[in-house]
Amino acid sequence: MKKSKSPYYGFRFPAAVISCAVRWYYRFNLSLRDIEELLLERGVSVSYESVRNWCDRFGAQFACRAKAARARPGSTWHLDELFVKLRGEPYVLWRAVDEHGTELDVLLQKRRDNAAAKSFFKRVLRSAPVPQKIVTDQLRSYPAAKAEVPELASVKHIFVKAAARVNNRAENSHLPTRRRERQMQGFRDPRRTQAFLERFGPIRQHFALPRHRMKAAYHREQLKARLQAWCGWASVQFANAN
Repeated sequence: MKKSKSPYYGFRFPAAVISCAVRWYYRFNLSLRDIEELLLERGVSVSYESVRNWCDRFGAQFACRAKAARARPGSTWHLDELFVKLRGEPYVLWRAVDEHGTELDVLLQKRRDNAAAKSFFKRVLRSAPVPQKIVTDQLRSYPAAKAEVPELASVKHIFVKAAARVNNRAENSHLPTRRRERQMQGFRDPRRTQAFLERFGPIRQHFALPRHRMKAAYHREQLKARLQAWCGWASVQFANAN
């Protein structure tokens, strides 16, 4: 039987270095040049453009593995929109999370109308089961679009005021994006921004455990398990330092 080529075939650096750089970029608020400096400190001389290439090449693969490894999504969708500017042009970032705060999907679109909401509903349904309840703000596009999607037509729909604490699950999910937007000094290209956010959410959440609800020993145990899973996806050995 013919062996398939390693996804790292042809790269000058080993999988351990590449996967580490990709994890740092999507997990922490680090720039490409920050990662270049951190790798240089560890004896790896590489340009930030190479780090960018690694993230573009392997980010989607790791994000898919992270989404496949997490628990089944909850039965409640919390949906919200966030306005972002790309080179001065306004765009709308639609985001859906479940009742546990797990990001279901994101979609960057130019408009905030019925057609845009319908596109987002259909996109989320491709990766998540039909919910029992949907929680949104009072944007009129949501009920109009929901009525046109057969799978969601009979689903319970709860409306809350934008400032109400009931929908803070969705509103709070925007905070990591806002922090990353500031660190990157704004998003620029719509296609690259969509690709980045699709990878950023699942990878960040794979490691961002609810530390405030865990004892320190249990948190370290869970984090080691997540790191070990990542190393398994990257086909590298996990260095477990006790």
